[in-house]
Amino acid sequence: MHAPLAVVALLALAATPAVSISLSLPPLIPLIPGVTEPLTEGLSLPLPILQLPTPPLESPPFTPSNIRPKKIGYFWTASGDNMHKDFLATYSLDDDTFGTLIYVTDVPSSGNSPHHLSPSLDGKTLLGGGLLSLLKLQDTAFYFDTTNPYRPTFKKSNRALLSSIVDEIRAKPDGGFFITYMGSALGTAPGRLVETDADFNVIHEWPEDVGGLLNILGQQFSPHGLSIDFEKKIILTSDFVVPLSILKPSPKPQRADTLRLWDLDSRTIISTMTIPNGQGIQDVKFIPGNPESAALATAVHLGQVWIIYPFRKDAHGKQGVAELLYDLGPEARDTWAIYSDLTQDGKYAYFTLTTANHIAALDISDLNNVKRLDDPNEDQPTVGPHYVKVTPDQKHLLVTDYFVETGPIGLINTPSDYKALYIDILDDGSLSFNRSINFPKEFEDRGGAKPHSSVVFDLTDPENPLYY
Repeated sequence: MHAPLAVVALLALAATPAVSISLSLPPLIPLIPGVTEPLTEGLSLPLPILQLPTPPLESPPFTPSNIRPKKIGYFWTASGDNMHKDFLATYSLDDDTFGTLIYVTDVPSSGNSPHHLSPSLDGKTLLGGGLLSLLKLQDTAFYFDTTNPYRPTFKKSNRALLSSIVDEIRAKPDGGFFITYMGSALGTAPGRLVETDADFNVIHEWPEDVGGLLNILGQQFSPHGLSIDFEKKIILTSDFVVPLSILKPSPKPQRADTLRLWDLDSRTIISTMTIPNGQGIQDVKFIPGNPESAALATAVHLGQVWIIYPFRKDAHGKQGVAELLYDLGPEARDTWAIYSDLTQDGKYAYFTLTTANHIAALDISDLNNVKRLDDPNEDQPTVGPHYVKVTPDQKHLLVTDYFVETGPIGLINTPSDYKALYIDILDDGSLSFNRSINFPKEFEDRGGAKPHSSVVFDLTDPENPLYY
């Protein structure tokens, strides 16, 4: 059930004794005397289109499997009917038992539009974000205990105060996570870079310094992509879209052209880099082993891959340089989403072109001579590919065929077949489509299922488990 106006939804809640909500949101822009008063005076922001936070339907029964595969896939998944509880699905990725459902772990809410998923470095916790949790006034971050990897349990959920719309997640070496929250507490701009402690409590929403706040108020700050070089002490975030602008009655999504370079130790923004007319810089990832700590960024409107040199300086002496690396061609332009992953040797990069129904592969071993490994005109067996991960053994791509569907309240409803594709990486870095898991068929009793993201555990070597 959707309410056309926030006021209608809130009045309905007030008249419903069975629903209890406690919501306390701080000002969108923190008060800094002498700095932010001109920005807050007369500021009137629309609330998002809220949905009634009705209790979710209980998960239908399932039969757990007692197999103990060496390779495990975890999929952060929405129930297809948007009414049953959202859940984490645990599957075998071993050759002999591939696609066997091992376990289903529910969260206590529905309609979150499960988004990205990432593990802690010790493999004991998974964190999944809810893209649209805000619309039901629900927590936005969901934590799962994977101490027993074959029986994950729901640990807790929470939300940030100044920000919402969880996107990319990166584990901290000392425990906890960094998380990009693309929107403010109301789903507008600016978002924040959120940090948790080792107990997964939100402890900061960066930036917190005057200069950083002026930076994100001066230019659209909608952080989606997140990559961290813990050795070189730098962070890169990429700005994608103002979340509220993808919902009606917005005339069109408000997309950004910028990336931010941060100092890791102080959590402050060093500089802002612009990709002209990029209109949505969805993803950024450091190239493993690159001596300059170069990173790849995806410009969605342009259908291009750019390279970011964080320690180079431009003609004006500003740190951070962005240069075009490779144009993915006309079929990649305005594909709504281009997400990426790279092999750990830094040789190959893969890009999902969501509304082009295509996965591109590049040989980036020589950055001065990038080679395309896929045929851009090939008809691939994928509909709506988005989230992509190279498996820890570097032998496969795990791709989920679902991006975002906001239904009648929104502007983004990308076609999808809701499958998880397990694609072989050949010796030359090219791809061979092989196996898949059909989520709608697996979860017919809850209106199907929409897996957005994945994490892979590789327990082949018990002394050296891999979590990614």
